[in-house]
Amino acid sequence: MADEGIDTVWSRYREPLILGVVAGLVSGLFGVGGGIIMVPGMVLWLGLSAHRAHATSVAAIIAAAIAASGPFVVAGLVDWSVMLALFVGSAIGAVAAARMLGRISARWLTRGFVVFLLLAAARMAL
Repeated sequence: MADEGIDTVWSRYREPLILGVVAGLVSGLFGVGGGIIMVPGMVLWLGLSAHRAHATSVAAIIAAAIAASGPFVVAGLVDWSVMLALFVGSAIGAVAAARMLGRISARWLTRGFVVFLLLAAARMAL
């Protein structure tokens, strides 16, 4: 009986768990937001709407950022003055974006995300 419960839980959370592990690895290794992996994964693999995927990604990134920060803090690799400025700035930007998200259609939200990823990839390649 207990195995059936575990099987049910595993089948429900298997894909999000795998997606989270991949996003955490990418985030920890490359310092990019896990949303680069999480948002397309949630839309294409898990079937979430663009709006729900973006919102869910923002909430999930909190755990990834805290977990990945630990080893960097211990190793003394964090520039605390830069981190503080980034923290304040990103909090302001995130609140503004969260308020705007509901006003953007799913189509334009997805297109904007794709353009952002392409520009980021092109910039990194050059």
